[in-house]
Amino acid sequence: MSASDKIKNAAQDVKGKTEEAAGKATDNDRLTAEGQTDQTKANLKKAGENVKDAFK
Repeated sequence: MSASDKIKNAAQDVKGKTEEAAGKATDNDRLTAEGQTDQTKANLKKAGENVKDAFK
């Protein structure tokens, strides 16, 4: 996993956590769901990169 990929995934995860927290604070279900989706995407990308690294 390259450093830039790690940074992008971390940024997407932080963005998702921020959106989720904002959604919960404002009782906005759509924003909460978007935040959770961003976090899930970041985690899946990280897992995929880890699998690629394992086969190198």
